[in-house]
Amino acid sequence: MTTIVKTGEGRYGGGDMQSPDALTDLFRANGRKITAQRQCIFRALEGDVTHPSAEKVYEKVRTQMPNVSLKTVYQTLHDLSELGQITALDLGTGAARFDPNIEAAHHHVVCRGCGKVRDVDAEFPNLQVPSGAAPGFSVLSAEVVFRGLCDECQRDRQ
Repeated sequence: MTTIVKTGEGRYGGGDMQSPDALTDLFRANGRKITAQRQCIFRALEGDVTHPSAEKVYEKVRTQMPNVSLKTVYQTLHDLSELGQITALDLGTGAARFDPNIEAAHHHVVCRGCGKVRDVDAEFPNLQVPSGAAPGFSVLSAEVVFRGLCDECQRDRQ
């Protein structure tokens, strides 16, 4: 049985993330192997709004399962992305980040000091590429990335 984890305010900026049990069912249904390591990775991602890198997921999982490999974490994150359960992001932070908010259209804000990433729930209905600026392309979507300093980095600089 597949269940959806939902909280009152939508911990992923309004989107829903499948529970670890539901992800296990999804992997099985798609012919992917289920291992204790993968299930631990699913649990590590649950409720994580930080858009973690594979390395951060690896660090978190290793506290519970020291024998997990970074390769397993990368492969599982890639599989989750392929199955549409997370989105791999390149936000210029030096490492791919993984976003569990796949339901709600949103943008991102990135801290220039520490690399923290958060969702920005905003719409830009008139955002478009000017005519002739992208010859040969048919633009299908746009993602806005804001950059600045988080509260912690602002305090550290004072």
